[in-house]
Amino acid sequence: QVQLVESGGGLVQAGGSLRLSCAASGSIISIRTMGWYRQAPGKQRALVADITTGGTTNYADSVKGRFTISRDNAKNTVHLQMNSLKPEDTAVYYCNAGGVATPVLFSSYWGQGTQVTVSP
Repeated sequence: QVQLVESGGGLVQAGGSLRLSCAASGSIISIRTMGWYRQAPGKQRALVADITTGGTTNYADSVKGRFTISRDNAKNTVHLQMNSLKPEDTAVYYCNAGGVATPVLFSSYWGQGTQVTVSP
């Protein structure tokens, strides 16, 4: 069983910063991609950023230049540094681990979500 535990969400004023963290635990052999998605009220869940084992990153256009994703492969953790936050960044942020290999399964997993609220 693989679990993803997120931390770091909260309330911040526009222009401020937050850092999200996610740790994957369980009988993990490897994780191909780790990333962050977000879902605002009334909208679909959408990719914010992801990063491969080799360090290749991918960002949504709306966060390029403001957010930075990083990863520690040895610890199975991923972080999202969010700077210059805007009210439109308000959403529930979900950690995702894709291509997770365990001794018995190859699958993807989601965290429980953490709320990020940016006030004007």
